[in-house]
This record gives sequence, C-alpha cells and structure tokens, in this order.
Amino acid sequence: MTTWITICDTCKRDGWNSGETGKTDGETLAALIEHAAADTAVRTRRTSCLMGCTHGCNVAVQAAGKLCYTIGNFLPDRRSAEAIVAYAALHSETESGQVPYRQWPEGVKGHFVTRHPPLPPEE
Repeated sequence: MTTWITICDTCKRDGWNSGETGKTDGETLAALIEHAAADTAVRTRRTSCLMGCTHGCNVAVQAAGKLCYTIGNFLPDRRSAEAIVAYAALHSETESGQVPYRQWPEGVKGHFVTRHPPLPPEE
C-alpha cells in the first residue's frame, strides 16, 4: 500500500506574517516535503485544512489498511520536511503502520497529535 503525506497548505503558525513571503507556513512546508519526497516511494498531496490550527503546521501520514497519524507543530523548514518524509518512508515499510519508537526520526518525536485505526474492510 502507498503511504501518503497529506499536507495542510493553509496552516499558519503563531506570528505568521503574509508580507514576508506571501505564502502560508503550510505552503512553505508543503513545497519542502514535496521536494524531500521526490525520489521516494512516499506520495504527497495538499489539502486546505486539517482542522489542527492550534498545532500548525500539520500533516497526516496515511495508507489504506494501516494506522494513520496526524503530526503537527512543525516549523516550515527543511529539517522538519526531511523528518516527516523519513517517518512516512518507515510507515510505508510496515504491515500495520506502527513504526517502533526507537526508529522514529528525531525530528518527529513530540509532534504526534492523533492516531487513527484503519477503516474496516469493505463488506
């Protein structure tokens, strides 16, 4: 199953100023994640709100039949993007979506907001 990183491109961290770049923090992080994931098996997509505004910047790591995670409170920088992609790559290699904590990239530790069980199979 393909692991997807769904990136909220409307996220704005506290102190965001539209005059600096003209982009939201989410747009900046999305571009960095897309670049970091370009040569991996992980896919990316953008959405206009994950409703985690108090945790911006937010992403969801998802795959059919696996545990899915919302992780947030990231800076819109290359280090965060690379850690998110590295975690998603580990997620893609698992059967269940659960990555042992000792394997988590340092840059995602402390950023987990929610975990969702996989949807039941279609009947």
